[in-house]
Amino acid sequence: METKQPQPRAILVGIQLDGVDDTAQEASFQELGRLVTTLGYEVAGSVSQKRSGIGGLTVLGAGKLAELAALTGGTGVVGGWTAPGKTKARERFEKADAAPAVQPEAEVEPGRKPEFVIVDHEISPSQARNLENATGAQVLDRTGVIVEIFHRHAHSREAKLQVEMARLKYVAPRLRESTNGGGRQRGVGAGETNLDLDRRHIRDRLAELREQLEQIQQDNDQRRSSRSDQLRVALVGYTNAGKSSLMRALTGSEVLVADQLFATLDTTVRALKPESKPRILISDTVGFIKQLPHDLVASFRSTLDEALEASLLLYVVDASDPTYAAQLEVSRTVLREIGAERVPSRLLLNKIDRVSEEERRALVERHPDAILLSSQSPSDVAALRETIIAFFEAEMVEDELVLPYARQGLLGDIYENTRVIAEDYDAQGRILKVRGLAGSIARLKRVLAG
Repeated sequence: METKQPQPRAILVGIQLDGVDDTAQEASFQELGRLVTTLGYEVAGSVSQKRSGIGGLTVLGAGKLAELAALTGGTGVVGGWTAPGKTKARERFEKADAAPAVQPEAEVEPGRKPEFVIVDHEISPSQARNLENATGAQVLDRTGVIVEIFHRHAHSREAKLQVEMARLKYVAPRLRESTNGGGRQRGVGAGETNLDLDRRHIRDRLAELREQLEQIQQDNDQRRSSRSDQLRVALVGYTNAGKSSLMRALTGSEVLVADQLFATLDTTVRALKPESKPRILISDTVGFIKQLPHDLVASFRSTLDEALEASLLLYVVDASDPTYAAQLEVSRTVLREIGAERVPSRLLLNKIDRVSEEERRALVERHPDAILLSSQSPSDVAALRETIIAFFEAEMVEDELVLPYARQGLLGDIYENTRVIAEDYDAQGRILKVRGLAGSIARLKRVLAG
């Protein structure tokens, strides 16, 4: 019988800064717990403290640091523990693939000390080292957890390259000499330490990744250009707001739906079903999160271009989450960074079936133009489909196309990109009265005239 490995255990560390109320702090802590669980770790406990900032040597005050060290079996003294031969950052650098996630049903050994400390803020490499010394545990901050989750959930070649870039940028400043590997190198690069060589290797690898991504992005630009005159809708919003469930309901596609943060990293594009004439494309984009690492935002810019180039953005919000307003602002802030705020948008308050009547009335009063729905309700999804079609209908015009008898092969293109209202025939060919976007009709006219 195969013995299952126990889940790594982690202690969460949170700092409640000035201006952050208890509700927001608790929501952030719960979100960190879900991130850690998504990573495959067991949350074994937590330590939190109210402070005016996180700029100290160890993030926590002396008393709380001692409390944390008691949970992990550390000394509580910054200089009281010898760093291991290989730090966690060095292991991530030397081994490109993360260790496979352990089985979630694994039993936890009684009395086993937590191996990880997870801080709900971005901390400096020196703060992480000091916490490691004091606790005897591996230390990750919120950014590190998100980067690791992205690494495990990336499937397409583009997503894997983008995540590797962000991961290397995160790891590079956290590399340090191991206790037995800091000597000088001989031969090529003589005079450089192992650390110097490692960092040079990272710079070279980042240059390779940028070159590979540029080629992929050129291919993506060509694909997007071929869809430029099609009707396109992008689902955007906070992670786990229900975008993928809504995508499946609107398109009938078998996209991944999981109660997990960042279950979807690769943009999926599918046609609205039942198909409208002209066809409408729906894209499901990567979810956002509070304190999303800047390198990941930059790395996924090409993915977010789906939102930038859409005709309509649907902001999907989990209306049952007490911090939905802050989550919505995070989504809007990220999209403002890429210039997508100018794209027409609609607010979708999803998971409304989990909201009380009193809360529903408050939502309607606060967001009178929002669409309240549940992605699990066929009638709600059907109504949203009609709303999407109506949006594009308002942008459409009617015109006439003449299709010569010798060019009947273009008839499919006309039917795909416009709605044919009436047909007639004359000596030149088929006369089609159509309704569609002005740009699509103009393109068809150019093709027919060519």
